[in-house]
Amino acid sequence: MLKRLSAAVLALGLMTIAPVFANAASPAAPPQVVKGKGGEQHPHIRAALHELREARHELETAAHDFGGHRKEAIEAVDNAIKQLQQALEYDKK
Repeated sequence: MLKRLSAAVLALGLMTIAPVFANAASPAAPPQVVKGKGGEQHPHIRAALHELREARHELETAAHDFGGHRKEAIEAVDNAIKQLQQALEYDKK
């Protein structure tokens, strides 16, 4: 569980950094709109939000504290959720 959570947080971090480097290479390029089923924008980010919320719930309801890492893991998940929500809000502008 902790490995899966760590991998998800790392992947989300890379997802938020990658566009910065892509835009640096071609600053005049128009923003790319990625749509999923039904025309939904950013389906991977929305799926990641869902998975992070489920992981947070598992951390909160687990019978143990993952060797003392539960509190910090919940904080990291909360931060990742917050950053992804802000990214989606920014994209609406």
